[in-house]
Amino acid sequence: MCKDCGCQEANQKMRHGLSQGHAHGIEHEHVVNGQVIRHSHAPRVIDLGLSVLAKNDKIAAENRLWFEKNGTRVFNLISSPGSGKTLLLEKTVQELGPDFKWAIITGDQEKDYDAQRLKRAGANVLQLNTASACHLDASMIHKERDHFITPGLECLVIENVGNLVCPAAFDLGEKEKIAFLSCTEGEDKPTKYPQLFHEAGLIVLTKMDLVPHLDWNLSLCEEHIRRVNPHAPILHVSARTGMGVKTWAHYLRTGTVELNK
Repeated sequence: MCKDCGCQEANQKMRHGLSQGHAHGIEHEHVVNGQVIRHSHAPRVIDLGLSVLAKNDKIAAENRLWFEKNGTRVFNLISSPGSGKTLLLEKTVQELGPDFKWAIITGDQEKDYDAQRLKRAGANVLQLNTASACHLDASMIHKERDHFITPGLECLVIENVGNLVCPAAFDLGEKEKIAFLSCTEGEDKPTKYPQLFHEAGLIVLTKMDLVPHLDWNLSLCEEHIRRVNPHAPILHVSARTGMGVKTWAHYLRTGTVELNK
């Protein structure tokens, strides 16, 4: 749990506890002339009914209006660390070519290794470091409007900090969240971390070239996905072999998925 946001658990506790006025009296006792005198003082209850995410949600809504006004499709890529997002984006730069106006924001707690890789591939990329925070938030994106995020962009891809929990709770103003899951992870991840996979408009299964070498069950993984999200397209990708890369690039261009491409 990052100290800056509290994320979902703190938000749920806040709503269930303090915002509902759940509190108990504080009791203590004195002995006066051999008699036990008990006192109970009612605590002060501070109403924290507003969600701890309210400020972020407000800025995210402003971002979304700005993106819609300027015709920029924004996709928030979320996964565990090491799912293969950066390699896929390197291949995507080649696939989309120089005529498509798009940019990438990549988030990590420290360093700019991913941004360096993407720059070498020819991407228009900005690194954002979060220090102790485990996710990007809407204010970080807001600060880049009219600077790095220019009105002429057709598409903005946000490669969020590697984390299946906190980034899913923070709206950035995106058109859609995209959940990435590699075949080197457990098939049950979608039901263990359901918020991300439930909210995702597209689910990308990565490193599919490794499946023959692993004890990993594709049907079981997709069964877990469908328990929390019956409708989102599931795209199979291998950035190393090129499987699904054209379909992925088409999705960034158009916002639609053609699974037979």
